[in-house]
Amino acid sequence: MIKVAFCDDDVSVLGEVSALVDQYRVERNQEIGYAAFKSPLELLAEVERGTRFDILFLDVIMPGQNGISAAKEIRKYDSSVKIIFLTSSSEFAVQSYTVNAFFYQLKPISRESFFRLMDSVVSECEKVQQNSLILRCKSGITQIDLDRLVYCEVNGRTLIFHMDGGKIYESSGSMDELCAQLEVYECFLRPHRSYLINMEYIQQISTRAITLADRTEIPIPHGKCSEIKNQYLEYAFSRKQVVLS
Repeated sequence: MIKVAFCDDDVSVLGEVSALVDQYRVERNQEIGYAAFKSPLELLAEVERGTRFDILFLDVIMPGQNGISAAKEIRKYDSSVKIIFLTSSSEFAVQSYTVNAFFYQLKPISRESFFRLMDSVVSECEKVQQNSLILRCKSGITQIDLDRLVYCEVNGRTLIFHMDGGKIYESSGSMDELCAQLEVYECFLRPHRSYLINMEYIQQISTRAITLADRTEIPIPHGKCSEIKNQYLEYAFSRKQVVLS
């Protein structure tokens, strides 16, 4: 399910957008849930409680706190939510880029324009959901792209995710639970009880270690080298990658 939130101090606008979403999910046969908020403070309180939305529709000009500053606060908790500014003023369009807004839409919005916008953002959300993992980190909720996950290691009850490019995320959990969650993805290999690696980033497999693209060496337990090599070769052949013996 795709979760949507609207935030606007104008109750009539909230009603109009809610009605458009109802029409959209029926005509497009989409499973979409939504919540409406009359102030940025209400929305922020919900996000701070750990509620995650896939799409946010934010008005910009609201009493107390404007939509841009609210979006900046939300980004501290959720780096991947798609933010769409739905407002009557074009004054803040440039500022919307500072929070990585998905779109800046002027009111009033027609049914045709709304459907076109929803088609675009829903498509992006579905792509992300198909190949992503949501983490609850100390800094807030983060959605990571599994294609960019190089490897994960566990230290006690802390999972440490190492991403392509050097970014690191920490989240509580167990390696067993993570492996079960990612079992459907053929690219992941658990060569050691404390490590899960993305085989797309393997550079070399020796008797004692796996060398990854970032030069990290993952230890191979005694007697498991042949098994690990066979798993990697099977994956490489399934991907139609050339393997030289």
